[in-house]
Amino acid sequence: MKNKILISNRGEIAIRIIRAAHNSGLVAVVFQSDREPDAHYLQFADEIISAQDANDEKPIFLNPTKIVELAVQNEIGLLHPGYGFLSENPDFAALCIANGINFVGPSPKLIRDMGLKTVAKSMAIEAGLPLVPGSNGPVKDAQAAREFADSIGYPVILKASAGGGGRGMRIVEKQETLERHFKSAYDEALAAFGNGDIFVEKYLQNPKHLEFQILGDTHGNVIHLGERECSLQRKHQKIVEEAPSASVSDTLREEMGNLAVKFAKKIGYYSAGTIEYIMDEDGSYYFMEMNTRIQVEHPVTEMITGVDLVDWQIKVALGEVLTVKQEDVKITGWAIECRVN
Repeated sequence: MKNKILISNRGEIAIRIIRAAHNSGLVAVVFQSDREPDAHYLQFADEIISAQDANDEKPIFLNPTKIVELAVQNEIGLLHPGYGFLSENPDFAALCIANGINFVGPSPKLIRDMGLKTVAKSMAIEAGLPLVPGSNGPVKDAQAAREFADSIGYPVILKASAGGGGRGMRIVEKQETLERHFKSAYDEALAAFGNGDIFVEKYLQNPKHLEFQILGDTHGNVIHLGERECSLQRKHQKIVEEAPSASVSDTLREEMGNLAVKFAKKIGYYSAGTIEYIMDEDGSYYFMEMNTRIQVEHPVTEMITGVDLVDWQIKVALGEVLTVKQEDVKITGWAIECRVN
Protein backbone atom coordinates (compact mmCIF):
# COMPACT_ATOMS: atom_id res chain seq x y z
CA MET A 1 0.00 0.00 0.00
CA LYS A 2 1.49 3.31 -1.09
CA ASN A 3 0.20 5.12 2.00
CA LYS A 4 2.17 2.90 4.40
CA ILE A 5 5.77 3.68 5.34
CA LEU A 6 7.83 1.20 7.35
CA ILE A 7 10.56 2.67 9.54
CA SER A 8 13.22 -0.03 9.89
CA ASN A 9 14.84 1.72 12.83
CA ARG A 10 14.26 2.53 16.48
CA GLY A 11 14.67 5.26 19.08
CA GLU A 12 14.87 8.96 18.35
CA ILE A 13 15.14 8.70 14.58
CA ALA A 14 12.06 6.47 14.40
CA ILE A 15 10.02 9.16 16.19
CA ARG A 16 11.50 11.81 13.89
CA ILE A 17 10.49 9.88 10.75
CA ILE A 18 7.01 9.17 12.14
CA ARG A 19 6.49 12.93 12.50
CA ALA A 20 7.51 13.53 8.89
CA ALA A 21 5.37 10.61 7.71
CA HIS A 22 2.32 12.10 9.38
CA ASN A 23 3.06 15.45 7.69
CA SER A 24 2.79 13.63 4.36
CA GLY A 25 -0.42 11.83 5.35
CA LEU A 26 1.28 8.43 5.54
CA VAL A 27 0.57 5.55 7.89
CA ALA A 28 3.72 5.07 10.02
CA VAL A 29 4.62 1.44 10.70
CA VAL A 30 7.43 0.26 13.02
CA PHE A 31 8.88 -2.99 14.31
CA GLN A 32 8.54 -4.11 17.91
CA SER A 33 11.69 -6.02 18.76
CA ASP A 34 11.56 -8.70 21.46
CA ARG A 35 14.78 -7.16 22.76
CA GLU A 36 12.98 -3.86 23.43
CA PRO A 37 9.25 -4.62 23.81
CA ASP A 38 8.35 -1.40 25.67
CA ALA A 39 10.43 1.04 23.61
CA HIS A 40 9.31 4.66 23.74
CA TYR A 41 9.05 5.11 19.96
CA LEU A 42 6.28 2.48 19.76
CA GLN A 43 3.84 4.96 21.30
CA PHE A 44 4.00 7.21 18.23
CA ALA A 45 3.43 4.66 15.46
CA ASP A 46 0.14 3.98 13.70
CA GLU A 47 0.86 0.28 13.23
CA ILE A 48 3.29 -2.08 14.94
CA ILE A 49 4.73 -5.26 13.44
CA SER A 50 5.90 -7.85 15.97
CA ALA A 51 9.43 -8.81 14.90
CA GLN A 52 9.56 -11.99 17.01
CA ASP A 53 13.35 -11.78 16.94
CA ALA A 54 14.13 -13.13 20.42
CA ASN A 55 15.75 -16.26 19.01
CA ASP A 56 17.28 -14.62 15.95
CA GLU A 57 21.03 -14.16 15.75
CA LYS A 58 20.54 -10.46 15.02
CA PRO A 59 17.86 -7.94 16.05
CA ILE A 60 15.28 -7.19 13.38
CA PHE A 61 17.00 -3.91 12.46
CA LEU A 62 20.06 -5.82 11.20
CA ASN A 63 18.18 -8.58 9.38
CA PRO A 64 17.50 -7.39 5.81
CA THR A 65 15.79 -10.58 4.64
CA LYS A 66 13.34 -10.62 7.53
CA ILE A 67 12.65 -6.90 7.25
CA VAL A 68 11.67 -7.27 3.60
CA GLU A 69 9.65 -10.44 4.20
CA LEU A 70 7.60 -8.76 6.92
CA ALA A 71 7.24 -5.61 4.82
CA VAL A 72 5.81 -7.61 1.92
CA GLN A 73 3.47 -9.54 4.23
CA ASN A 74 2.16 -6.27 5.64
CA GLU A 75 1.75 -4.63 2.22
CA ILE A 76 4.31 -1.89 2.82
CA GLY A 77 4.94 0.42 -0.12
CA LEU A 78 7.65 2.68 1.33
CA LEU A 79 10.58 2.05 3.68
CA HIS A 80 12.79 4.55 5.52
CA PRO A 81 16.00 3.07 6.98
CA GLY A 82 16.87 6.03 9.26
CA TYR A 83 20.57 6.16 10.14
CA GLY A 84 22.91 3.44 11.33
CA PHE A 85 21.90 -0.20 10.96
CA LEU A 86 21.22 -0.90 7.25
CA SER A 87 20.84 2.71 6.08
CA GLU A 88 23.97 2.59 3.89
CA ASN A 89 23.76 -1.05 2.86
CA PRO A 90 23.33 -1.16 -0.94
CA ASP A 91 22.22 -4.80 -0.89
CA PHE A 92 19.39 -3.95 1.50
CA ALA A 93 18.25 -1.06 -0.71
CA ALA A 94 18.36 -3.35 -3.76
CA LEU A 95 16.41 -6.07 -1.92
CA CYS A 96 13.67 -3.58 -1.06
CA ILE A 97 13.40 -2.40 -4.66
CA ALA A 98 13.41 -5.97 -6.01
CA ASN A 99 10.39 -6.70 -3.81
CA GLY A 100 8.44 -3.65 -4.91
CA ILE A 101 9.24 -1.54 -1.85
CA ASN A 102 10.18 2.10 -2.43
CA PHE A 103 13.46 2.69 -0.55
CA VAL A 104 13.72 6.21 0.92
CA GLY A 105 17.24 7.17 -0.11
CA PRO A 106 19.50 7.17 -3.16
CA SER A 107 19.94 4.25 -5.55
CA PRO A 108 21.78 1.09 -4.44
CA LYS A 109 24.55 1.93 -6.93
CA LEU A 110 25.13 5.37 -5.42
CA ILE A 111 25.14 3.92 -1.90
CA ARG A 112 27.71 1.35 -3.00
CA ASP A 113 29.92 3.80 -4.90
CA MET A 114 29.97 6.39 -2.12
CA GLY A 115 30.59 3.69 0.50
CA LEU A 116 33.93 2.89 -1.10
CA LYS A 117 36.15 5.87 -0.39
CA THR A 118 38.52 5.20 -3.27
CA VAL A 119 35.62 5.04 -5.77
CA ALA A 120 34.05 8.18 -4.29
CA LYS A 121 37.33 10.04 -4.53
CA SER A 122 37.89 9.13 -8.16
CA MET A 123 34.39 10.43 -8.92
CA ALA A 124 35.11 13.59 -6.92
CA ILE A 125 38.24 14.21 -8.99
CA GLU A 126 36.15 13.98 -12.16
CA ALA A 127 33.80 16.61 -10.69
CA GLY A 128 36.70 18.95 -9.93
CA LEU A 129 36.76 18.65 -6.13
CA PRO A 130 40.16 19.10 -4.43
CA LEU A 131 41.55 16.07 -2.60
CA VAL A 132 44.13 15.67 0.15
CA PRO A 133 47.38 14.34 -1.38
CA GLY A 134 47.10 10.57 -1.16
CA SER A 135 47.54 7.25 -2.89
CA ASN A 136 45.62 6.60 -6.07
CA GLY A 137 43.47 3.84 -4.62
CA PRO A 138 44.44 1.16 -2.08
CA VAL A 139 48.11 0.26 -1.66
CA LYS A 140 48.93 -3.42 -2.08
CA ASP A 141 51.00 -3.87 1.08
CA ALA A 142 52.98 -2.17 3.85
CA GLN A 143 56.04 -1.73 1.61
CA ALA A 144 53.99 0.14 -0.99
CA ALA A 145 52.46 2.24 1.77
CA ARG A 146 55.92 3.12 3.08
CA GLU A 147 57.20 4.10 -0.35
CA PHE A 148 54.22 6.39 -0.92
CA ALA A 149 54.48 7.91 2.56
CA ASP A 150 58.16 8.62 1.98
CA SER A 151 57.28 10.45 -1.22
CA ILE A 152 54.71 12.84 0.36
CA GLY A 153 56.32 13.17 3.79
CA TYR A 154 55.17 12.39 7.33
CA PRO A 155 52.85 12.42 9.16
CA VAL A 156 50.45 10.34 7.08
CA ILE A 157 47.18 8.63 7.85
CA LEU A 158 46.21 5.10 6.85
CA LYS A 159 42.51 4.68 6.09
CA ALA A 160 40.29 1.71 5.35
CA SER A 161 38.81 2.02 1.88
CA ALA A 162 35.45 0.72 3.12
CA GLY A 163 35.81 2.32 6.55
CA GLY A 164 33.92 4.71 8.76
CA GLY A 165 33.70 5.82 12.36
CA GLY A 166 37.47 5.83 12.76
CA ARG A 167 37.84 2.07 12.31
CA GLY A 168 40.74 0.94 10.14
CA MET A 169 42.40 4.32 10.59
CA ARG A 170 45.92 4.95 11.92
CA ILE A 171 48.13 8.05 12.12
CA VAL A 172 51.77 7.35 11.29
CA GLU A 173 54.30 9.90 12.55
CA LYS A 174 57.46 8.24 11.25
CA GLN A 175 58.65 5.56 8.84
CA GLU A 176 59.70 3.12 11.56
CA THR A 177 56.15 2.58 12.81
CA LEU A 178 54.38 2.33 9.46
CA GLU A 179 54.50 -1.45 9.06
CA ARG A 180 53.03 -2.04 12.52
CA HIS A 181 50.27 0.50 11.98
CA PHE A 182 49.51 -0.88 8.52
CA LYS A 183 48.94 -4.40 9.88
CA SER A 184 46.78 -3.05 12.68
CA ALA A 185 44.64 -0.96 10.30
CA TYR A 186 44.32 -3.83 7.83
CA ASP A 187 43.24 -6.34 10.48
CA GLU A 188 40.70 -3.95 11.97
CA ALA A 189 39.25 -3.02 8.58
CA LEU A 190 38.95 -6.65 7.53
CA ALA A 191 37.17 -7.56 10.76
CA ALA A 192 34.84 -4.55 10.72
CA PHE A 193 33.98 -4.29 7.02
CA GLY A 194 35.06 -7.54 5.39
CA ASN A 195 37.45 -5.47 3.28
CA GLY A 196 41.05 -4.83 4.33
CA ASP A 197 41.97 -2.40 1.55
CA ILE A 198 44.05 0.52 2.91
CA PHE A 199 44.99 3.80 1.27
CA VAL A 200 47.45 6.48 2.40
CA GLU A 201 46.88 10.22 2.80
CA LYS A 202 48.84 13.20 4.00
CA TYR A 203 47.78 13.86 7.60
CA LEU A 204 46.54 17.38 8.26
CA GLN A 205 47.19 18.59 11.79
CA ASN A 206 44.53 20.64 13.64
CA PRO A 207 42.11 20.61 10.70
CA LYS A 208 38.47 21.66 10.62
CA HIS A 209 35.90 18.99 9.75
CA LEU A 210 33.07 20.50 7.70
CA GLU A 211 30.09 18.77 6.13
CA PHE A 212 27.70 20.28 3.58
CA GLN A 213 24.11 19.13 3.59
CA ILE A 214 22.70 18.53 0.13
CA LEU A 215 19.21 17.67 -1.04
CA GLY A 216 18.23 16.49 -4.50
CA ASP A 217 15.26 15.05 -6.35
CA THR A 218 14.90 12.51 -9.14
CA HIS A 219 14.36 15.30 -11.68
CA GLY A 220 17.93 16.64 -11.58
CA ASN A 221 17.44 19.42 -9.01
CA VAL A 222 20.05 19.69 -6.24
CA ILE A 223 20.64 22.33 -3.56
CA HIS A 224 22.88 22.68 -0.52
CA LEU A 225 21.80 23.90 2.90
CA GLY A 226 25.11 25.18 4.21
CA GLU A 227 27.60 23.46 6.47
CA ARG A 228 27.91 21.88 9.86
CA GLU A 229 31.22 21.90 11.71
CA CYS A 230 32.11 18.76 13.63
CA SER A 231 35.78 19.34 14.44
CA LEU A 232 35.42 18.45 18.13
CA GLN A 233 35.69 14.67 18.20
CA ARG A 234 36.70 11.81 20.44
CA LYS A 235 38.28 8.77 18.78
CA HIS A 236 37.02 10.07 15.41
CA GLN A 237 33.44 10.18 16.72
CA LYS A 238 31.73 13.57 16.59
CA ILE A 239 30.84 15.18 19.91
CA VAL A 240 29.68 18.69 18.98
CA GLU A 241 27.90 19.70 15.74
CA GLU A 242 27.57 23.40 15.00
CA ALA A 243 25.79 25.16 12.16
CA PRO A 244 26.91 27.39 10.61
CA SER A 245 30.67 27.14 11.17
CA ALA A 246 32.54 30.13 12.56
CA SER A 247 35.41 29.16 10.22
CA VAL A 248 33.43 29.60 7.00
CA SER A 249 32.76 32.99 5.43
CA ASP A 250 29.76 33.65 3.19
CA THR A 251 32.03 33.59 0.15
CA LEU A 252 33.68 30.32 1.14
CA ARG A 253 30.29 28.78 1.97
CA GLU A 254 29.04 29.57 -1.52
CA GLU A 255 32.20 28.17 -3.12
CA MET A 256 32.24 24.91 -1.14
CA GLY A 257 28.49 24.49 -1.38
CA ASN A 258 28.45 24.98 -5.14
CA LEU A 259 31.18 22.34 -5.51
CA ALA A 260 29.13 19.92 -3.40
CA VAL A 261 26.09 20.53 -5.61
CA LYS A 262 28.18 20.11 -8.76
CA PHE A 263 29.46 16.76 -7.50
CA ALA A 264 25.97 15.56 -6.55
CA LYS A 265 24.58 16.53 -9.94
CA LYS A 266 27.43 14.84 -11.79
CA ILE A 267 26.81 11.49 -10.08
CA GLY A 268 23.00 11.83 -10.38
CA TYR A 269 22.42 11.99 -6.65
CA TYR A 270 18.97 12.34 -5.11
CA SER A 271 17.54 12.34 -1.55
CA ALA A 272 19.41 13.83 1.41
CA GLY A 273 23.18 13.45 1.57
CA THR A 274 26.29 15.01 3.04
CA ILE A 275 29.55 16.03 1.37
CA GLU A 276 32.35 16.00 3.94
CA TYR A 277 35.38 18.28 3.66
CA ILE A 278 38.51 18.68 5.74
CA MET A 279 40.00 22.20 5.97
CA ASP A 280 43.63 22.94 6.76
CA GLU A 281 44.84 25.75 9.00
CA ASP A 282 45.59 27.91 5.93
CA GLY A 283 41.98 27.66 4.69
CA SER A 284 42.65 25.03 2.02
CA TYR A 285 39.87 22.45 1.90
CA TYR A 286 39.61 18.94 0.50
CA PHE A 287 36.85 16.42 -0.23
CA MET A 288 36.81 13.45 2.16
CA GLU A 289 33.68 11.40 1.53
CA MET A 290 29.94 11.42 0.99
CA ASN A 291 27.31 10.07 3.37
CA THR A 292 24.21 8.73 1.62
CA ARG A 293 21.79 8.83 4.56
CA ILE A 294 20.11 11.27 6.86
CA GLN A 295 22.58 12.02 9.66
CA VAL A 296 22.24 12.19 13.42
CA GLU A 297 23.10 15.88 13.25
CA HIS A 298 20.53 16.88 10.62
CA PRO A 299 18.41 18.94 13.10
CA VAL A 300 20.97 21.74 13.40
CA THR A 301 20.70 22.33 9.66
CA GLU A 302 16.91 22.21 9.81
CA MET A 303 16.89 24.75 12.64
CA ILE A 304 18.93 27.38 10.80
CA THR A 305 17.33 26.89 7.36
CA GLY A 306 13.73 25.91 8.17
CA VAL A 307 13.92 23.07 5.62
CA ASP A 308 12.51 19.71 6.81
CA LEU A 309 15.06 17.23 5.46
CA VAL A 310 13.21 14.05 6.43
CA ASP A 311 9.98 15.34 4.95
CA TRP A 312 11.81 16.03 1.69
CA GLN A 313 13.43 12.59 1.73
CA ILE A 314 9.95 11.07 1.69
CA LYS A 315 8.63 13.48 -0.94
CA VAL A 316 11.61 12.76 -3.22
CA ALA A 317 11.06 9.01 -2.83
CA LEU A 318 7.46 9.59 -3.93
CA GLY A 319 8.71 11.35 -7.06
CA GLU A 320 7.93 14.94 -6.10
CA VAL A 321 9.90 17.86 -7.53
CA LEU A 322 12.11 19.80 -5.10
CA THR A 323 10.45 23.20 -4.79
CA VAL A 324 13.13 24.76 -2.56
CA LYS A 325 15.57 26.70 -4.77
CA GLN A 326 19.13 27.61 -3.80
CA GLU A 327 18.19 31.27 -3.55
CA ASP A 328 15.42 30.32 -1.08
CA VAL A 329 17.92 28.91 1.41
CA LYS A 330 18.62 31.50 4.10
CA ILE A 331 20.73 30.82 7.18
CA THR A 332 19.23 32.38 10.29
CA GLY A 333 20.72 32.08 13.76
CA TRP A 334 22.98 29.36 15.11
CA ALA A 335 22.41 25.80 16.29
CA ILE A 336 24.56 23.39 18.30
CA GLU A 337 24.02 19.70 18.98
CA CYS A 338 25.98 17.91 21.70
CA ARG A 339 26.20 14.14 21.79
CA VAL A 340 26.37 12.23 25.04
CA ASN A 341 29.07 9.57 24.77
